[in-house]
Amino acid sequence: MGKTAFIFPGQGSQAVGMAKDAYEAVPAATEVFRKADERLGFALSTLIFEGPDTALKQTSNTQPALLTASIALYEAFKDKGIRPDYVAGHSLGEYSALVASGVLTFEDAVETVRARGQFMEQAIPDGQGGMAAVLGADREALAVLCRDITESGQLVELANINCPGQIVVSGTKAGVAAVAERVKEAGGKRAITLEVSGPFHSSLMKEAADKLSTKLETVKFAEAQVPVVTNVTAKPVREGSEIRQLLVEQVYSPVLWEDSVAWLLEQGVDTFVEFGPGSVLTGLVKKIDKTVKLYNISSLESFASVTEALEAR
Repeated sequence: MGKTAFIFPGQGSQAVGMAKDAYEAVPAATEVFRKADERLGFALSTLIFEGPDTALKQTSNTQPALLTASIALYEAFKDKGIRPDYVAGHSLGEYSALVASGVLTFEDAVETVRARGQFMEQAIPDGQGGMAAVLGADREALAVLCRDITESGQLVELANINCPGQIVVSGTKAGVAAVAERVKEAGGKRAITLEVSGPFHSSLMKEAADKLSTKLETVKFAEAQVPVVTNVTAKPVREGSEIRQLLVEQVYSPVLWEDSVAWLLEQGVDTFVEFGPGSVLTGLVKKIDKTVKLYNISSLESFASVTEALEAR
C-alpha cells in the first residue's frame, strides 16, 4: 500500500472566513482559535472570520492566521484516526507541519510565526524588494541569470522551486525587474510580479533570520513523531535542535518544494492531503506527478469524502 503525506500551505493561500465552519462545529477546532487569541493577546479569530482582507494580507497577520486555520482543520480531522507517514509545509506551512508532527506546541508556533512575520516586514524598507513567479524557465539557466544580475549590482535569487516551469525569484526591486526583462534568456515565457511585502527567501532576509534565531532559542523543540520533510534540505528531519537551525536558514534560503515532493514520491508516497484554504500545494504536486491522489481539507464539507477515500485505500 502506498504512503500518505499531509501538507500545509504558506502565505498566499489565506482567505477571509477560512476554517470558520470547523470553528463553529468542532470543539477541537474552536480550541485552536481560542488558544491563538489568548497567546497573541488580540482577537486573531475575528480578523480571520471578518477581515478586512487588507489587514489579513499583512505578513505579520497572515502567518499566524494561516497557521491557525490549517491546524484547526487538522485537529478537527484528527479524530478520523488517519495518520500520515510524512508531513511537509511550504515556507510558513512548515510550522503547521511541525505542530502536526509534535515538534512544536500550537501556542509556541503561533507566537513564533507572528514574530517571524514582524521580523520579515522589518528586514527591508517597503518597496525596495520584491518577488516574481517565473514561468517556463529552466532551473539551472535561471540560477545563472540571477547570478549574472546579482554580480551587476542588483541582488536577485531563486526563492521557491515550486514545480517544473514555476520558480519564484526574490531580491531587490531592480533585480527582480531585470529577471522579468531577460526571462527569455533562461528559457522562460514570462515573469509575474507577486503581491508581497518583501523579498522573502533571499539573503536580504538575513536580519530577519538573526532575530528569529534569538526568538527560537526560547522555544522548546521536541523530537518529531512523524518525519518532517524540510524546505531547506528536501529531506526528512526528526531531531529538534536540527529543525530549529533549519527554520532560521529557511528565512533566507530557497524553498525546495519540487525536490521535497520528488523525495516523498521516491519513498512510495502516492497520496497527498493538503490542510488549509485553497489548493495551491495539491496543484503544484499535480504538476510534479499527475498519477498521485490529491485531497484538500479546506472545510468541514470535505471531511466525509476525503475520509472515505483514505479509508478505502
